[in-house]
Amino acid sequence: MSAYSSASPASPRINVSDAATQRVAVNLNGRLMFMSSQAEYDCRATDMSSGDVAFQCTAFPQLGDRLVAYVDHIGRLECTVVRHVDHGFVCKLHVTDRKREKLAAQLTWLANKHKFNLPEDRRHERLTPQNTRAELNLDDGRAYPCRILDLSMSGAAVEIDVRPALGTPVRLGNMRGRVVRHFQEGVAIEFANVLSREGLQLLM
Repeated sequence: MSAYSSASPASPRINVSDAATQRVAVNLNGRLMFMSSQAEYDCRATDMSSGDVAFQCTAFPQLGDRLVAYVDHIGRLECTVVRHVDHGFVCKLHVTDRKREKLAAQLTWLANKHKFNLPEDRRHERLTPQNTRAELNLDDGRAYPCRILDLSMSGAAVEIDVRPALGTPVRLGNMRGRVVRHFQEGVAIEFANVLSREGLQLLM
């Protein structure tokens, strides 16, 4: 779902390893789910490293609570509450080495895209819908439960246990599209038709 050109100017060299140890101030909306109760709440990530994240939330968890967060531009994060701070709390992330490297790269991008005037790597802004539970349908009648990680006018990223082949026609809700990318948690889908902003809001 990314738009690439065959030739582009050289980008500034950015040290990805910095984000692995340094905290990055962010302002990213998302949803938090308490693993014990499956209850979901709106949240906002205020700063992050590849090892922990600070949240503000409409609910206030206890120390030791295990949470699953779906954060705009970042995706799915599993974490445990380790301390309370003013107006929020800090969670330790439970991530693989591969996920940690990916997260460090994402944080580096967020920290530097305004500084270096970097272009956006996606055609349309991605949002996290309030209701993330959905079903992915294949043309042969098979259907799989999935969770929408993020959604835009041109496509979606979903967490799912299966990996349909690239190019496979699928339907997410009433939106037809095709699988264009595999990633650790699931697949990326490109819609057959670009949604209007009003149509996107109906899916939120």
